[in-house]
Amino acid sequence: MPARNTTDTTVHNTLLDNLGIDALNAMQAEAIDAFRRKKAVVLLAPTGSGKTLAFVLPLIERLAARQQEKALVLVPSRELAAQTVDVVRRTRCAIPAMACYGGRPAMDEHRTMQQLMPRLVVATPGRAADHLRKGNLRGEEFQTLVIDEFDKSLELGFRDEMSEVIALLPLVEQRMLLSATDATDIPHFVGSDFMRLDFLDADDERICTHIVRSPEKDKLHALDALLRRVGQQQSVVFVAHRESVERVASYLRHEGFAVSAYHGGMEQRERERQLYRFVGGAALTLVCTDLAARGLDIPAVAHVIHYHLPATPDVLTHRNGRTARWDRQGDAWLLTGPEEQAPDFCLTDSSVHADTPLFPAGDATHAAPVPKPLWASLYIGRGRKDKISRADVVGFLSKVGGLARDELGRVDVGEHWAYAAVAAVRLRDVLARTRGQKIKGQRTLIEPTKP
Repeated sequence: MPARNTTDTTVHNTLLDNLGIDALNAMQAEAIDAFRRKKAVVLLAPTGSGKTLAFVLPLIERLAARQQEKALVLVPSRELAAQTVDVVRRTRCAIPAMACYGGRPAMDEHRTMQQLMPRLVVATPGRAADHLRKGNLRGEEFQTLVIDEFDKSLELGFRDEMSEVIALLPLVEQRMLLSATDATDIPHFVGSDFMRLDFLDADDERICTHIVRSPEKDKLHALDALLRRVGQQQSVVFVAHRESVERVASYLRHEGFAVSAYHGGMEQRERERQLYRFVGGAALTLVCTDLAARGLDIPAVAHVIHYHLPATPDVLTHRNGRTARWDRQGDAWLLTGPEEQAPDFCLTDSSVHADTPLFPAGDATHAAPVPKPLWASLYIGRGRKDKISRADVVGFLSKVGGLARDELGRVDVGEHWAYAAVAAVRLRDVLARTRGQKIKGQRTLIEPTKP
C-alpha cells in the first residue's frame, strides 16, 4: 500500500476537525483508502452508515491537490443534493460547490454557475444531463464522477439519465458508486475493473426491534402511549400514505406533541421547514412517508416507529437506517393492530423483543406527560444571497440575542433564509432582544418557525 501524502494527511485532519469528528468508522476509513488508490470503487453499505463522508472527504482532498480538476456527484433527490453541498461547506474547504436539481429554473442555476464557477457540482441525474446537454456544464472539464444512492436512483427511474451523463463525461478517470443494496448492472456505470467494498452484512445488532400490540385497529392511541414512553428522545414515525401523514401528525399536535410532517405532496420550502424543526430539535417526532427513509441527514434519531408495517425487506432496511447511524444504538418499533402480524422478514434479527407491552407491570408510563422539546426553531429571512453566513447568524444571536454557547444549537443557512435552534426557555427573550435589530446591516424577519 503506498504511503499517504503529507499534504493529504494535513487536509484530511483539518476537514475532520472542522466537522467536529474525532474518528471515522471502519467503513469510511476503508472506502477513503480505496478512493485514494483505485480508479473505480463500488461501496455497498447500509443506510445510515455514513457513506456521504466516505466520498466527500477524499473528493475534497483530490480537488485540493489538483487545482484544475472538477467533480460531479449524482444523487437521487434535491434534499440529498442540498445536504451533500452543506456537508462540503461545513468542512470549510476552499472548493466552490453547488447543488443542482429540478423544481427551480435551470436558467437561475446557470447564472449561479457563471458567478460561482463551481469545481464540485452535486446534482440529480435529470438536471445534470440537462446542464451538460445545454453546455452550462462542460463535460470535458470533469475528471471525477460519484454516484451516491445508486439503488435509489434506479428505483426512481433515473437509469437513462445516469447513462446519458456518463456518455457526456468523456475524460472521467476516477469513479465511485455508493449503494445501500447490490445491483447487477453496477458494471455498466463504473466499468468492469473496480474495487468492491461490501459492508451490507455488517452486524445489525445495534438496532433492538420491538413488537407492540395495539388493542384497537386505529393505532393512534398506541402511538400516543409509545411516544410518551420514549420521552424526549427523537422518533421517526413511518406511515404508508401522504394522507396518513397529515392525519397522524394532526392527531399528535392536538394532543400536544411537538411534531414535524414530511411527504412528497408538500412544497419544497415546506418540507425544508418541517425537516429543520426536527433536525434542530424543536420537534421530537417526524411523521413521514418512505420518502424520508433515504437521502436525508437526520442525526441522532433514537427510535424508528413503523406505524404502518413495511411492505418489503428493503423498505424495512431503509426505514431502520434512520436510527443507529454510524456506531450508535437504536430501537425499531413495529405497531401491530388486532388482526396484523409482523412480516417474517422483520423477525430475523436475534434482538427482536416480541409483544413488548406499552406499560410494563409496575410502570406508570401510562400517566407520563407529553414530552416537550428542549429546543425551539427560529426563522431568519436572510441567507447566503444576502451575504449572510453561519458565522454571521451565530454572532448575531450571541451578541444581540444574548445567547450563551450552550443555548444555541444547529444553524443552517440557505440562499434567502436561515434556521437556528435556540434553547426553548430563551425563545421569548431572544425574540424581544432581536426585534427590529439588523443582521450585518440588514433588517430582516425573525420569528419562530411555524409547526
